[in-house]
Amino acid sequence: MELSLKPTHLKRYKDVARLVMKYGKSDVLKDPELEMADPTPSANGNKEVQAEPKAEELAADLEKMGPTFVKLGQLMSSRGEFLPPAYIEALARLQDNVEPFPYEDVERIVTEDLGVRISKAFADFDPKPLAAASLGQVHRATLRDGRQVVVKVQRPGIRAQIAEDIQALEEIAALVDKRTKAGKKFEFGVMLDEFHKTLLVELDYRREAQSLMTLADNLQEFERLVIPRPVMDLCSSCVITMDYIPGKKITSVSPAVLLEADGEGLADELFKAYLKQIFVDGFFHADPHPGNVFLAEDNRVALLDLGMVATLTPRLQQQLLQMVLAVSEGRSDEAADYALKISEQKEDFNERDFRRKVADVVARNHGISIGQMQIGKAFLEMARNAGETGVRVPPELTMLGKALLNLDGIGRLLAPEFDPNQAIRDNSVKIMNQRMVKSLSPANVFSSMLEMKDLVDRLPSRVNRILDAASNNDFGIKVDTGIKPAELMVGLQKVANRITVGLVIAALIVGAAMLMRIPSSWTVLGYPAIAMFFFLMAAVGALMLIYNTFKEDLPFSRKAKQVMNNEKT
Repeated sequence: MELSLKPTHLKRYKDVARLVMKYGKSDVLKDPELEMADPTPSANGNKEVQAEPKAEELAADLEKMGPTFVKLGQLMSSRGEFLPPAYIEALARLQDNVEPFPYEDVERIVTEDLGVRISKAFADFDPKPLAAASLGQVHRATLRDGRQVVVKVQRPGIRAQIAEDIQALEEIAALVDKRTKAGKKFEFGVMLDEFHKTLLVELDYRREAQSLMTLADNLQEFERLVIPRPVMDLCSSCVITMDYIPGKKITSVSPAVLLEADGEGLADELFKAYLKQIFVDGFFHADPHPGNVFLAEDNRVALLDLGMVATLTPRLQQQLLQMVLAVSEGRSDEAADYALKISEQKEDFNERDFRRKVADVVARNHGISIGQMQIGKAFLEMARNAGETGVRVPPELTMLGKALLNLDGIGRLLAPEFDPNQAIRDNSVKIMNQRMVKSLSPANVFSSMLEMKDLVDRLPSRVNRILDAASNNDFGIKVDTGIKPAELMVGLQKVANRITVGLVIAALIVGAAMLMRIPSSWTVLGYPAIAMFFFLMAAVGALMLIYNTFKEDLPFSRKAKQVMNNEKT
C-alpha cells in the first residue's frame, strides 16, 4: 500500500514525519533505517549535537496531536517490545485532558442516544463538566429517585475523526512494514489493527457499562475498594450513566490524609484485588493509571474508567502466574521458560541472548531495595527483550506489565515502602486455592460430567473394535523409534531371556531357603545338601547373567555414545 496523499491525510503524514525527525535518533527507535540523517551543520560548519528528547516530551507531543494519538500512545505503552522502559513508563501515565465541548452538544447527544430529554431522565444535570478527555466528558447529575450519578458523553464527531486518522496511519504502517527492517521485525500494521479493534471497543460505552458490572461483582469481597455501578437503562453506545463517587485523585491526596486512611492497608488491598482479577477471574482493569484511581471520601479506593480491560484464558492465567512468581523470586531460568511457552518464536530467534537478557532483568529487580522494586517495569523490559531477540509475546503480557507498572506507582503513592514482590509471594497460596475452588465450580463439574458421559457412551464400541482386532490377529502396536524391526526384535528377545533367567534364579533361591527347614541325612557343612546345591546353582546362574550383561551391554553403550557424539558434531 502506498500513501494516498488525500488532503485530509496530509496533516497526519506531516505529524508522523515530525515525530520521526524528532525521535528517530534517540533511543526510542533502534532500527538504522528509521534513524535520520546526520545532524544539520551549523553556521560555522560544525555539526550541531542536539540533546535527546525526554520521554515526557513524547507524551506531550502525542497529546497535542489529538485523541487518536493519545490512545495510540497508551497502546504503545503496552507494547514493550520496541520502546525503552523510560518511554513506556511515561506513556503508561499518559492522560488526555482537553477542552470541553459545549453543553448544547451534550444535550443533543443524550437526547438522541437515550431517546429521552435530559429534563425527563434526570432531576438535575450540571451543565459544567467535571472532567473532559479526548473521547468524552463527564457531568454530574441526579436521578429522579435522588441517586447521585455521573454521565459520560462521547465527544461529537470523534468516531469519524478517529476513522480518518486510522486510515492515514494504516497507509504509513503498510509503507514502513514493506520498506524498513523495523517494520518487518515489529509488524506495525498488525499492531495498528489490534489498536483499531481496541479503540472500537472503547468507543462503545455499552461494553464499558457491562465491564463495570462484572468488575463490581468480582470484587465484592474487598470492602476497601469501590467500583461505580452503571444505570443500565441510561446507557448507550455514546452515553454511560454510573454512580457518583466523591473523592480525589490519588496523586492529589496529601501524605497526612493517606496516613489517616491507612495507606499501607489500601495498597495491599488494591494489589490483592488485582491479583484476583488477573489470576483468578481472568478479567482485569488494564489501565489503572493515577487518573483512574481515586481515594473516596469514606477512605476507600475507587477504580474508574473501564474503557480498557483485558481477558485471559485459564491456561494463559496459569502460565502468567508461574512467570510472575518466578520473577518475584529471582528464578530467571524458569521465568524465561514460561515466557517462551506463551510466546511465538520467529525465524531469527536467539534463545541464548533471550535467556541472558531475562536473567539480567530478573537479577536487577531481585537484588535492589524495596523502594526501587518495580515488577511491572521488569515485565515490560522482558517484552522489549523478547522483541529484540525474535520472540513475539502476546499482548496480554505487555498489558499485564503495564497494569503492574501503574500499580507499582499507585502502591508507592499510598505507602512509600510498599513491596509488590512480597505481596505477590504472600498471596500466591491464596491465589492457587481460589483457582482450585473456581475449577470446582458447577459449570466446570458439569462439563467434566458431560465428558465422562461421552467416554462411557463410546467405551463399548471402542472395546468391541479392540477385541475384534485381537481375535482376528489384526491387533498391533505402532512404535516409532527409528530402530529397524529386526534390531528391535533381537533387543526384546534379549530382555525376555534375561528376565526369564532372573526368575529362575529367584525361584532356586526361594526353593533352597524352603529346603533349609527340612531335615536331611545328607548334609554339607551341616546344611541339607539339596538346599546347598540349589544355592550353588543360583550363585553360578547369577554370575553368568552378570558377566553376560556386562559383556554385551558395555560395547553397545560405547557405540551409542560414539553415535551421539557424531550427531552433535
